[in-house]
Amino acid sequence: MKMSRDEVQLMFVKAKPFLAVVFLQAALAGMDIIAKAALNQGMSNYVFIVYRHAVATIVIAPFAFLLEKKIQRPKMTLVIFFKIMLTSLFGPVISQNLYFLGMKYTSATFIASMTNVLPAVTFVIACLLRHEKVKMTSTHSQAKIIGTLVSIGGAMIMTLVRGPNLDLPWTRGNHQDNHKNGEDFNNPIKGALMIAIASFAWAGFMISHAITLQTYPAALSLTAWICMLGTVEGAALALIMERGNSAVWSIKWDTKLLGAVYSGIFCSGITYYVQGIVLKERGPVFVTAFSPLSMVLVAVMSSFILSEKMYLGRVIGAIVIITGLYLFVWGKKKDYESPLVEDQEMSVHQSTNAGDAVNA
Repeated sequence: MKMSRDEVQLMFVKAKPFLAVVFLQAALAGMDIIAKAALNQGMSNYVFIVYRHAVATIVIAPFAFLLEKKIQRPKMTLVIFFKIMLTSLFGPVISQNLYFLGMKYTSATFIASMTNVLPAVTFVIACLLRHEKVKMTSTHSQAKIIGTLVSIGGAMIMTLVRGPNLDLPWTRGNHQDNHKNGEDFNNPIKGALMIAIASFAWAGFMISHAITLQTYPAALSLTAWICMLGTVEGAALALIMERGNSAVWSIKWDTKLLGAVYSGIFCSGITYYVQGIVLKERGPVFVTAFSPLSMVLVAVMSSFILSEKMYLGRVIGAIVIITGLYLFVWGKKKDYESPLVEDQEMSVHQSTNAGDAVNA
């Protein structure tokens, strides 16, 4: 059966939020590999975050000025500015700095386990703030809850269950064990606390971003503001933490620069903007529910790019994650439809009916 142009357009409209969040996780998966390489070369995590958001500001600000020049931007009041400042403090400053610092004090296993609790944390906070619709008697709401828990369980399996090596052809030349070296595990409680706060701060960033968009709906301009304030706040923190060590600010044409540029353009600039669009349409829980997918993408990319060994536990965990995401997406789709999708769907149906009337 041949699909009409309007039906294809409607299908694309419905698929856009899902394609967007998959893009977000793919960009973040790439950052995990590139940023880790930059930090392994001795780059300060404080300076890295400053350069990352400085690059994002330089790239996004001109587009925000030109593309949103014709729309009526809301007046920048003190309340809106405070919301933006709080949003940039949660994400670019608190969450990201504590995440990178926590890597030094605890194991990769704990980091992966803790950060994949993010969907559940966001879900609970969003429900308390009434930003997420939940009816415990509804099958679709139950599917959202179960799907979120299943995805987290899959992430835990990928982290904790190793299993036999699958001995893939492109990994046979790598005889190194994939455990990290050089970390200081003498303060595991300190590291655990940092990662826990970072996870809660990122959940706060998502919800604060969604709340700010309600009063300042110019998504591109808001992204520029978040990146700029993140740069200023991050620079203030970096100057305090790295005082007397001016050498950490030097950067050359190497992996450090690549990490800052890639993270700035894709993981701060574009990601914050796309994230804002999806937040307006689907809410913070929808965005964070796909976070475990990043773990799957990192495992696949590491296997092909870095020739890291692939273990059965990772494959089983990936399958469980995808199953959980399917349950969540089904529940989210049926629980309520996005107004934007409904409006566009109605316009498509109206144009189709009008075309049928003309042909008749």
